[in-house]
Amino acid sequence: MKPNNNNSNSRPRRRLDLTLPLPLPQPQPQIAVPLPLPPSSTLQHQHINFSDLHRINRIGSGSGGTVYKVLHLPTDTLFALKVIYGTHDDDARHQIRREIEILRGVDNLNVVKCHDMFDRAGEIQVLLEYMDGGCLQGTHLSDESLLADLTRQIISGLYYLHRRKIVHRDIKPSNLLINSKKQVKIADFGVSRILEQTMDPCNSAVGTIAYMSPERINTDLNEGKYDGCAGDIWSVGVSILEFYLGRFPFTVGRQGDWASLMCAICMSQPPKAPATASREFRDFVACCLQKDPARRWTAAQLLRHPFVTGAALNHKHSSYSQVHPTYELLPPPCPQFSSSS
Repeated sequence: MKPNNNNSNSRPRRRLDLTLPLPLPQPQPQIAVPLPLPPSSTLQHQHINFSDLHRINRIGSGSGGTVYKVLHLPTDTLFALKVIYGTHDDDARHQIRREIEILRGVDNLNVVKCHDMFDRAGEIQVLLEYMDGGCLQGTHLSDESLLADLTRQIISGLYYLHRRKIVHRDIKPSNLLINSKKQVKIADFGVSRILEQTMDPCNSAVGTIAYMSPERINTDLNEGKYDGCAGDIWSVGVSILEFYLGRFPFTVGRQGDWASLMCAICMSQPPKAPATASREFRDFVACCLQKDPARRWTAAQLLRHPFVTGAALNHKHSSYSQVHPTYELLPPPCPQFSSSS
């Protein structure tokens, strides 16, 4: 007799659940993807054919050579071409080429761009950015708001150069250029001693010591030590004070003889801004014109000085409206803010 399986057949069979639980979706990490850079100028990183340059007119000259305004015919772009006279041996030419190649990599809104170098018939020719407003020599700017913005641009360019270990060694009004956009730029920077005795963009005397720091003129003042960056700061201070006063700030003229200039710069007290100037401007000048180079402020510190930060905050209301916001990249300011201590 067969067993009765009706009860077992009437139950529904249980099916095994063989599915595996899937993990919950995890949020994807946020990856910062840089935006594409704007297209750079076609002349930014390529050599220019010398035959494509057309000389228009001479814009400066000196004992070392001549500066011409030239037109790059394929792109209809204006440049300044500095022609350096003199004979240089192979080692000197190699050094010049190496330094010019380094300078071609300098890219800052407040530094004149060096585009290329040519060696033709014994003359070294350097192709530079053209500044249609010329140099600032002879500028009188007693309006402190405009002077502060001009100062900020100069210090911004100098801060950029010093961070790249480039010392100018010849800051003066004739090496500070301006264009029609009111951009102020440093020219003739970081070039070797071979090129140092060239011309200014503004037909001024060559090799003047008027803007040199005391310790550079008289090495006995600082035990023979010379800090090129601190020397640049002194030169900036003299130049900015000259812009404010409308004259060379020492008791002798900048074209005076070497002995008179040396006595005025090395043996006298540094010049000061007049009492009619603001406290911020007087303090800024004092921060630059410290006789002890160790007490001079650096370019980074000067960009945080109240005289300059006021210009940085208000630049949108100034005629010098296009700026390079270097001050936003700086470390916190120094704890003390006075040079008088």
